[in-house]
Parts: sequence; structure tokens; C-alpha cells
Amino acid sequence: MTLDAFEIGATQRILLTVSCPICEKRKEQRFCLAKGEKICAVCCGKEREVTIDCPVECTYLIAAHRYEDEHPRALPADTPLLDVQIPRDTVHIHQQLMAAFAFTIAKFCVAHHDATDTDVLAVIEAFAETYKTLMTGIYYEKPPDGVVRRELYATLTGFVAEIKQAQAQHGTSGALKDADIFYLLVFLYRMGLLRTNGRLRSRRYIEFLRGQFPETKELKREESRIIMP
Repeated sequence: MTLDAFEIGATQRILLTVSCPICEKRKEQRFCLAKGEKICAVCCGKEREVTIDCPVECTYLIAAHRYEDEHPRALPADTPLLDVQIPRDTVHIHQQLMAAFAFTIAKFCVAHHDATDTDVLAVIEAFAETYKTLMTGIYYEKPPDGVVRRELYATLTGFVAEIKQAQAQHGTSGALKDADIFYLLVFLYRMGLLRTNGRLRSRRYIEFLRGQFPETKELKREESRIIMP
């Protein structure tokens, strides 16, 4: 007994409706909020925060993040800025400035929904490298590539300029040093490495920073609630 053209077409249509729209091989099992349709469990795990822009309320994403928290990943030995020794006093003395840096980044990311942890970390690293050079008396900067990254870099540059200008105008004692800025940036960078999972579209670090401040349209600066890593 052979299938006629109609039966073959119907069979193919049925197979297409039950197969994962990503791999087109495995059976669809999980409803993907980002795609608005069901996908297979394998593609969910493999493409999550990589090619799929997962919303933070996704239950599968939340479960995956919980697992990641229980099984932290080791950082490669060649990770930038890991060899820097941060003076403990610097972090404690400048807690408000560190919180202001975090607030500035969080506020930027609220307005730029396409920003990811990878973007934020690349900018913080580049900004830290700029101040590492300034500590030697040489001015050299290399903003990271990409529109979002350059905009965030410019935002942080403007933020520091405003702080220094305010100090100059008010004659604030104990002017902020480039070394202080460098160490705070290194601290925030390391914090980001601990918070993110390294996936291309991960926003775990961004969500952590946003969680330190009221989630309103107009974020208000307040004292830091950042937990020391």
C-alpha cells in the first residue's frame, strides 16, 4: 500500500507542526516567550541567551540561572584585570561613587534594551584600561567597537567629567584620583564577571545592577546596596 500525494502532503504538514521551528528535527516541548511558539528542550538550552533573546520572566531561564548560581564557572587565567590588587580602603571610601557608576550603567541599559552583559563588561574594561594608562601620566583611550558600547563609554566619560568639574567648582577636599576611578572600575568589572554567565545575550549583570535601584521610569540615586563579591 502506498501513500498518494495528498496523504504525503498531509503527513509532511503534521510533521512540520510538531517539529521544533529552530532545528526542525526534534519535537517541540517548551513554549518560548521570546519566539511566541514551542521549541524543543535541546534548542532551548543551547540557544538560550545566545540566538534567543530571552525575557527575564521566562521560567526556563530562571531555572537555568538558579542552576548556574549553584555551579559557578571558573574564569580563564588570562581574563583581563584579574592581576590587579584593589586596595580595600578604596572601595569602602568611595562607596557612593561606586554606586553612582552602577546607577549610571543601569540607567543607560534601561534606555538601551539591546545592551547586554557582554557590552557592559567590554565598556568597563576599556574604560578601566584608559585610567590604567592615565595613572602612568599618559592619556590614551580606545573606546570599544559598536554603537551601544561607544554610547555607554561616552556616558561614563561624561559622568566622570561632571564629577571632576563639580569638585573643582566647590573646591572639594581630597579630589578624586585617576587611581581611585581605575580600582572602582576593576571592582565593577570583576563583579560583572561573577554575575554574568558569559552567554552572548545574557543580561544577568545588568539585571543585578538594576535591582540595586528602584525600578521606575526615573531612577533616583540612592545609597548603594551592592553586595561585595
